[in-house]
Amino acid sequence: MAERNVLGGELGECGTDPVTGYYRTGRCIADEADLGNHSICAVMTTEFLEHQQQHGNDLLTPRPEWLFPGLRPGDRWCVVAVRWLQAYEDGVAAPVVLACTHERALQVVPLEVLQQHAVDVPDDPRVLE
Repeated sequence: MAERNVLGGELGECGTDPVTGYYRTGRCIADEADLGNHSICAVMTTEFLEHQQQHGNDLLTPRPEWLFPGLRPGDRWCVVAVRWLQAYEDGVAAPVVLACTHERALQVVPLEVLQQHAVDVPDDPRVLE
């Protein structure tokens, strides 16, 4: 069975440059083995990255031993749902790509909250013209 997103559809690819996901597949697959619940596909912002660093979750510094390149604003990354919620509560939530956010995120963050920060863009932006 295919992994599902928070909208009930098939889970989309979050990012491959850098390659994200608990399993480094580019998707926010958040099964039971992923105890951190890396389920939210977020677009990094300076504020979010600084907030995470201040709270002990350094997403800026490369960690090659974990295949972690360090992130920059604009990167899409599968973040821990509880960490994203903490940033939301502090007013610095990163934008969320709903189609690429695993349904397991809903165990922590209500869909309505995620929707407030949605930035989904179609694969072919010309459909918006």
